Amino acid sequence: MNKIMLFAQLKEDAGKSAIETKAAGKTVGELRDFLEKETPLGNLDGIMIAVNEEFVKDDWIIGEKDVIALIPPVSGG
Repeated sequence: MNKIMLFAQLKEDAGKSAIETKAAGKTVGELRDFLEKETPLGNLDGIMIAVNEEFVKDDWIIGEKDVIALIPPVSGG
């Protein structure tokens, strides 16, 4: 199982700070598609995804013990 950490609005949408799912062997893009369809997170376009504290692209393959973080855009002034 992989831990997917949620922040800001995503945390509020899910009602929790993390989700656990089996993501090993999937690409980040496949995980993004899965989360959009199977969770209340909705559209994840514009969401940055980090694996083990490094931002990655959608073709990155997730490992067995990788920790994933979904980082929404930040606004402020």
